[in-house]
Amino acid sequence: MKAIVCTKYGSPDGLQLKEVEKPTPKDNGVLVRVHAASINKSDLYLLTHPNVVRLVGGQLLKPKRRILGTDIAGQVEAVGRNVKQFQPGDEVFGGAPGSFAEYACAREDLLVLKPANVTFEESAAVPVAAITALQALRDKGHVQPGQKVLINGASGGVGTFLVQIAKSFRAEVTAVCSTGKLEMARSIGADHVIDYTREDFTKSGQRYDLIVAANGYHSILDYRRALNPKGVCVGTGGSMGQIFQGLLLAPLISMVGRKKMIAFMAKLNQKDLDQLRELLEAGKMKPVMDGPYPLNRASEAFQYFEEGHAKGKVVVVMKRNSLEAD
Repeated sequence: MKAIVCTKYGSPDGLQLKEVEKPTPKDNGVLVRVHAASINKSDLYLLTHPNVVRLVGGQLLKPKRRILGTDIAGQVEAVGRNVKQFQPGDEVFGGAPGSFAEYACAREDLLVLKPANVTFEESAAVPVAAITALQALRDKGHVQPGQKVLINGASGGVGTFLVQIAKSFRAEVTAVCSTGKLEMARSIGADHVIDYTREDFTKSGQRYDLIVAANGYHSILDYRRALNPKGVCVGTGGSMGQIFQGLLLAPLISMVGRKKMIAFMAKLNQKDLDQLRELLEAGKMKPVMDGPYPLNRASEAFQYFEEGHAKGKVVVVMKRNSLEAD
């Protein structure tokens, strides 16, 4: 089968289209014929960021996980002998390591059936980003109806889901993004928009019950200043420096006063995927996509993603009649 293989660390130039062995599902696994996949920050960090990131995963000297990707949407090709929920022919989406390939194996408990009203491309944009948004708002931010919620980085992969899921909780949502993406933020439900190139929301005097920092370049103290006295700030992304700042400083800052600063990493699970599927079926959430790019242009897709100008999720599709190296 064809796959995008990570041949060396550094830049997206290290990603090459190669012929690799087709995987075989384990007893509790599902072999998926991939129709679409999407890029997450974790893929980019594994490829391009400092050695400490790769050391944590035991991949310091050379890539052990040669095929990147987690988000997946496709059709079940085969199932392991212990699988009960799926059968060949089912259309599914969820999480599977090595999703930038024609086939990938997923655990049964990390897949759900694809809604009929959503395309494979849209479904592939959902898993990691939307679960991050859901867990940030529901589990860490404890969002409530009527609360004032600000989303910093509202036009990105996680941010576009944050806006829509916050609205599904009946919050009053302010979206922070660049000039060219303000209308898109409004179109997915934002009640208010702030152009960060013209206004610094941390200095405006406006206070929020919940801030979710999906991207942006503010310090943790800036976010704290923009919170109500009992407000919560949840960090889900940003630069590597911001992530470490959140992990190291958030617990200490939260010990002083009633404002809470939380940094977390989402965890894929079938229960949350089911909740997201229900939102998709009900039309309460529609993925925002950039692309799609064919598999043989995946390195170009990664380059575009790295530049930080994408709207929503950058999606890669399998075009099996034209999978030839550039």
